[in-house]
Amino acid sequence: MLNKLIVALLYTALSFTAIAAHGLDLSELETLREGSLRKLVFHTEPKPVSQIPFTTPDGTEFQLSDFKGQYVLLNFWATWCVPCRKEMPDLNGLSKTFSGKGLQVVTVASGHNPLPAIKKFYQENTLDALPMFLDLKGVFSRDMDVLFLPITVLLSPEGIEIARLKGDAEWNSPEANIFFNALVEGLPDAALIKGD
Repeated sequence: MLNKLIVALLYTALSFTAIAAHGLDLSELETLREGSLRKLVFHTEPKPVSQIPFTTPDGTEFQLSDFKGQYVLLNFWATWCVPCRKEMPDLNGLSKTFSGKGLQVVTVASGHNPLPAIKKFYQENTLDALPMFLDLKGVFSRDMDVLFLPITVLLSPEGIEIARLKGDAEWNSPEANIFFNALVEGLPDAALIKGD
């Protein structure tokens, strides 16, 4: 038990040191949450993430560790979830804006979602910048403590959970763009944009 506690404390210290190494003061970053991003709650201690795989429609497996080295906005959604459907075009826009800039938007269809319905939804909404990942049995989602949808989790480049938002959000709003620019680029420019 003592060994696990020591490992957990070291993990926490190293994780927050790593976030600070990216030039981020989380308390300053939190002040940039405007509009629906106010629901994004930063953890006082980072949380480890699931290593259970999720798949592409052709069965190729991925794990969250495959995305290390950049921030990840991990969204759990379903075709039958109205708030999920509402926010997916915004997530697509956010993905386009930050593609190649240090933020990867990863969307995972959780639970019962027939593949034809997912493909139809992607096509009807021109979701051309979002990966199509599946967690058909919900095992990965449950291991990530996703008990309802939508849930969006923010991971650091080191692959740890640093924040979580329950419900939907306006992911491609001007306020969200300022926030994510600050996240990937550092805070000074974002503070100027906001007028501080």
